[in-house]
Amino acid sequence: MVTKRSKNGMFWMVMLALFAVAVYVLRSVLMPFVAGIIIGYLLDPFATKFEKLKMSRTWATVLTMFLLVLVVVPALIALFSIIDSQLGHFLEVLPQYLSAFAKKIEPVIAGLQDRFPALEADKIREAIRGNMGNGLKVAGNILRKLVSGGFALFNVLSLLLITPVVAFYMLRDWGAFVRKVDDLLPKNYKKSIEKQAKEIDRILSSFIRGQLSVCLLLGLFYAVGLYVVGLDLGILVGFMAGVISFIPYVGSIFGFVVSIAIAFAQFDSLMPIAQVVGVFMVGQFIEGNFLTPNLVGESVGLHPVWIMFALLAGGVLLGFLGLMIAVPVAAIIGVLVRHAIDNYKESSLYKS
Repeated sequence: MVTKRSKNGMFWMVMLALFAVAVYVLRSVLMPFVAGIIIGYLLDPFATKFEKLKMSRTWATVLTMFLLVLVVVPALIALFSIIDSQLGHFLEVLPQYLSAFAKKIEPVIAGLQDRFPALEADKIREAIRGNMGNGLKVAGNILRKLVSGGFALFNVLSLLLITPVVAFYMLRDWGAFVRKVDDLLPKNYKKSIEKQAKEIDRILSSFIRGQLSVCLLLGLFYAVGLYVVGLDLGILVGFMAGVISFIPYVGSIFGFVVSIAIAFAQFDSLMPIAQVVGVFMVGQFIEGNFLTPNLVGESVGLHPVWIMFALLAGGVLLGFLGLMIAVPVAAIIGVLVRHAIDNYKESSLYKS
């Protein structure tokens, strides 16, 4: 016999499946809309503060968006200008670095040949030089085109034209949107859903807003630190290491490996290389002891392994759009699973 509760569960499962299919089918056009919604969510506390100063919601939204543009646009122009300059210089001196790197690994190749006489040292040298040279040149040219092209990879027109409009309306109508959704909730489960929604909002607020601050501050620290050390591409590598630090451990490992490789080719003494190592050690100390505990908090309930899995799955299934929604979806699933476990422990199935 099919009960009313099972019918309700079946209905929501079908709706969820249809929603997932729609997202997958429309994934190529959803990115600017998702970006606008995320921006609106992130900026909502600022607009709310302005609203408390007796501003209308519309004028609070206009002021918030204006301040965002006033800060972000000059910063991006300056950043891309510096990165483009660094890439140009790096590509010019790349042959010298490859030559220096080849000389430094000669003792290693000689040691390998002594241990394994069958190895052909000349072929090893040619393979290392050819692959490194081609790989670095291709990577450098791609990066420079992306920087000079201004995010052409992510469909610059849709991001620049549609995202701000969506962000403005979502920010202006956020309260009304929440009230309309709240009014549609099933009455018998309204309190339970609201409780879970508040938990999801707490996690997203703590993690996304906090982690964004951590990534920007860490990227700024790495960029300045590597620039002071004198590392070529230091600003680019440092900033990228900070930005992708939202993936646990990946940002710091990426930045450290790339920086050490460039430093090994660029510098002739160990001191600058040790300084590069010091920059990342200090950065990790600051992140682990000050930035993450104070800006993200310890009780967001998102395990690093769960975050990495969500980002990987989202990237594979939906590309860049999947990366954007991976953490919010992971937070929602985490809250629902914990709620389901609590219900299970209160049920007769667990207590029997």
